[in-house]
Amino acid sequence: MAETENNNQYIALARKYRPQRFEDLLGQDALVQTLTNAIANNRLHHAYILTGIRGVGKTTTARLIARAINCIGSDGTGGPTIHPCGECENCKAIAADRHIDVIELDAASKTGVDDMREILDGVRYKPVSARYKVYIIDEVHMLSKSAFNALLKTLEEPPAHVKFIFATTEIRKVPVTILSRCQRFDLERLSIETLMSLFHKVLEAEKIEAEDEGLRLVARAADGSARDGLSMLDQAIVLGNGKITVDTVKNMLGLADRQQTFALYSKLLEGDVAETLKLLQQQYTNGASPMIILQDLIDITHLLAKVVILPDFINDSSLSENDREMCKKLSVVPINILSKIWQMLIKGLSELQYAAVQIDALEMILMRIAYSAALPTPADLLKELKKKSAIIKADKTTTIVAPVASAGAQAVVDLAENGEAIILNSTDDMLKLMTAKKQPLLLFDVMHKLTFKEFAHGKMRIAVDVTTDKDLVARLKRFLEEETLSHWAIDIDYEPLGETLADKEREQINGDKKNISEYPLVRAILSEFNGARIETMIRKAIAESEDEEAVEFSAPATMYENYNDDEE
Repeated sequence: MAETENNNQYIALARKYRPQRFEDLLGQDALVQTLTNAIANNRLHHAYILTGIRGVGKTTTARLIARAINCIGSDGTGGPTIHPCGECENCKAIAADRHIDVIELDAASKTGVDDMREILDGVRYKPVSARYKVYIIDEVHMLSKSAFNALLKTLEEPPAHVKFIFATTEIRKVPVTILSRCQRFDLERLSIETLMSLFHKVLEAEKIEAEDEGLRLVARAADGSARDGLSMLDQAIVLGNGKITVDTVKNMLGLADRQQTFALYSKLLEGDVAETLKLLQQQYTNGASPMIILQDLIDITHLLAKVVILPDFINDSSLSENDREMCKKLSVVPINILSKIWQMLIKGLSELQYAAVQIDALEMILMRIAYSAALPTPADLLKELKKKSAIIKADKTTTIVAPVASAGAQAVVDLAENGEAIILNSTDDMLKLMTAKKQPLLLFDVMHKLTFKEFAHGKMRIAVDVTTDKDLVARLKRFLEEETLSHWAIDIDYEPLGETLADKEREQINGDKKNISEYPLVRAILSEFNGARIETMIRKAIAESEDEEAVEFSAPATMYENYNDDEE
């Protein structure tokens, strides 16, 4: 039977089994070691701040620190110790929360500067019966800015008989001026194994039977919090009438059956939509929450991905035997598929939150995943297309040759870079020169706003219309004369523009695209993806074929755009 108070009121497990010694603190080895060394070497700091998630023991640790530094031993002659006796008057009074020199405050209800001043007025007075006057302020992040400012000076230089211990779940909301005056301890989230060990000790003391798998479900739902875990354990004991079973815990938490969830996941990977929806409805009818089912699927995806990347993880003690067996069966799924499913499930979380009917939204999410799971990855699709394309190779290389700029154009660029005399024999040479000299605006205007009828070095005949910039011809003439060191005569015909250089290049590119689209591999891709088209070409592209032989595409680069020569 559980211990009771004088009025026979039941004491909750989270209160009844609160740690009474530092040895009872779970998963906080670094904190205990630091305090042990500080007490042993008489290096106790004047202010500590404890942070961590709810239910990991922040307030309990603060009380233990208060007991440790105020314990006088059973004979009344002891000093600060990491092992408080629990028998002296100070230890008993602090444990019962009635010691006059240990002031415990809730910053959530005393947030103002006046509250803080009232508290600090007593700092200058020495403790009545204890060695140190201890101020424990819980949820310290909720103090107002003025209250924090009022605390600063006292916190930096408190009297020797005063110690401050702060606790918070929101360490980022505490001003850095406060943090810099305190020693900080981050209390760790408790692992599933640690919580399981705690549950076994509590249930052994309470003489209550429990199934390990049921306790594991409670530990997983506690999310690292001892208080949450013990509260749920309390509820499970009542629901199960003194016995904790897997079914009891599932009914209490609205959990889906883990084995059924793995079966659902298997059908999802197979793309079996009908069976997936059938299994989903079974779990929903049995009381499983749609959000819990989705979170379980996310957890399974992460678990499988971890097993794929770290095969030894399958032997980890945190895994149940059922999880281990299912992971062995499903760990053949490639990581890229698991990554795709993960992204879709994570996106489904927000969809489920805003859905009017969550089970309907979850069905749509799973249908989307099931259909996409049956689709090949881009890499697999490309390999399949290569098999179908019947590529004819010659000397291990197949080349599609499209018209390229004249060799003279490259010579023009080289001459321009070397500062030598330049001879322009064609409009291509002129455009290359503009590109080499970084004249993009002039290049664009010449290609789109002029029509060239005749062209030779030193002279040209062009056509312009009413939309042409008035100074374009002058800019062109000045550029050519400065770069070629030659006089240029330009004859102008004022008439509607004919085919511009841009029109000619566009026609050439379209022809090149048509030529490349006849290539077997490209034709196979275009036919497989309805509506796909060749959008952009690069100068050179290398694609691996099935036997790793190279297939090279050679196509002209657009003259007024900066194309990338990297392999693709």
